[in-house]
Amino acid sequence: MHWDALLVALPPLLLLAAGFTPSRWANRNVGTVCCAAMVLTVLAFGSSAAAAFALGLRGPLDAALVSLDWPLPLNFGVYYDSLAAVMQLLISFVGMVIARYSVRYLDGEATQGRFLRWMLFTLGAVLLMVVSRNLVMFTVAWMLTSAGLHQLLTHYPDRPWAIWAARKKFLISRLGDVMLIVALALTYYCFGSFDYKTVFANAVTVAQSAAGGKGLISLIGTLFVVGAMTKSAQFPFHSWLPDTMETPTPVSALMHAGIINGGGFLVLRLSPLISMSPVALDFLAVVGATTAIFGGVVMLTQTSVKRSLAYSTIAQMGFMMLQCGLGAFSAALLHIVAHSLYKAHAFLSSGSVLDSAARLRAAGELGRSVAFRPRMLPLAVAISLGLCLGAAWTLGVNFSTKPGAGVLGLILVLALTQLLWIGLSTMVWKLAVRTIVWAALVSFGYCALYQTADWILAGSSVGWLSAPSPLAVPMVILVAAGFSAVFALQVAVALLPRHALLQSLYVHAMHGFYVDIPARRATALLWGRSAPVP
Repeated sequence: MHWDALLVALPPLLLLAAGFTPSRWANRNVGTVCCAAMVLTVLAFGSSAAAAFALGLRGPLDAALVSLDWPLPLNFGVYYDSLAAVMQLLISFVGMVIARYSVRYLDGEATQGRFLRWMLFTLGAVLLMVVSRNLVMFTVAWMLTSAGLHQLLTHYPDRPWAIWAARKKFLISRLGDVMLIVALALTYYCFGSFDYKTVFANAVTVAQSAAGGKGLISLIGTLFVVGAMTKSAQFPFHSWLPDTMETPTPVSALMHAGIINGGGFLVLRLSPLISMSPVALDFLAVVGATTAIFGGVVMLTQTSVKRSLAYSTIAQMGFMMLQCGLGAFSAALLHIVAHSLYKAHAFLSSGSVLDSAARLRAAGELGRSVAFRPRMLPLAVAISLGLCLGAAWTLGVNFSTKPGAGVLGLILVLALTQLLWIGLSTMVWKLAVRTIVWAALVSFGYCALYQTADWILAGSSVGWLSAPSPLAVPMVILVAAGFSAVFALQVAVALLPRHALLQSLYVHAMHGFYVDIPARRATALLWGRSAPVP
């Protein structure tokens, strides 16, 4: 008996089973459902912590619990390595917090039991996706996650815009399902198995033996990448995420802190296969960079707190995909963890933002506008560059051996430059020194956490780039130029805020540059009605 495997698999199965509770019974016995939600989520987190401890003692686990030989060789089991351990701990912790928040948030509503039922179901599906032993289990859990999320998005059927956004999400999710199913069939045709370990081993053999094998591996990798793009709201499949803001706040927190990481986890889990396809990696890097730049620009123009957070998530997921495309898988995992924890807190506390601002304004502590001083910009660049290089040298981050480290380092320098420029422009030396100290902490903290994530993933199946792409250098230059252009735009906005061209750009960015029109038209065509007014 694989007791370790049962310890890993039991929490997702219990959460999924709770999701099959009839809605009427759940609404009538809401007290019981609330208690069950709290107990099951705490149990899931405790079990995840115990499984991670066992992983440290005994090493990775690859166990089949139930096997079938007909019509195809399939099995139900767990594939548990350091990547799965980190993701399971993260999701179970965030789920435990969200479940507790949901009990209070929906207290007194007639449909609270139904909501908690689907919340537990969705959480269980995400956890099952993380610990799945093979691609069939992963795909089934992927679809169950979408099914549960759709029920949560349509929890309030009297909100037309919420229903519309859920329908748009439904269409994009089905496209992702098709990509995964086709990739699944090609994977079995090419490698003769669905199990991760066998697929990764056979992929090396196929790539080295047959001339046509590399082309098929590239196609499989690209299909998986496109499927990941739909789940993680990558451009141009992003428009569903900002439109889901009428859903209850716990759902927004679960989406942005857990479900949307599914695409990133897919790329990380299949990185030994995807990294054999330079085409797929280059495509992922370009799409990720485009999404990050697009989401970051649009985020700055949004007047709604939740909608701004949604575009922030789009930008963050794009940056995470860029890291994967550059081969910096450790940095991508670090990004997933940090973003999930931050975004869960941001959404669960979004309702108190205006109250907090009012209290700060009354106390005279609300931040004042800063007059940016051009002469301080070169100094900010020099300090930022020195801090990043110093942190990398001190903590042993070798840019020559880390895939994509040069581009990621440039992006970190640009981000810290913006922070330092604000602090130095105040001309208040105490504030300037404080800003430099915080920038130093960010630099050293990022490098230290990067090294930690690298050490954690050393015991997993996450792969590195097998060979550089012929387009690697032009792609890196393109990505670096894109982020440098965004930095230049930020400088221009700071120095010339009333320029007519920038004001015109602001209006277009506020509407997301209208790239969601095709998705809206497709949704209207299928359901026979136009989009309601949000």
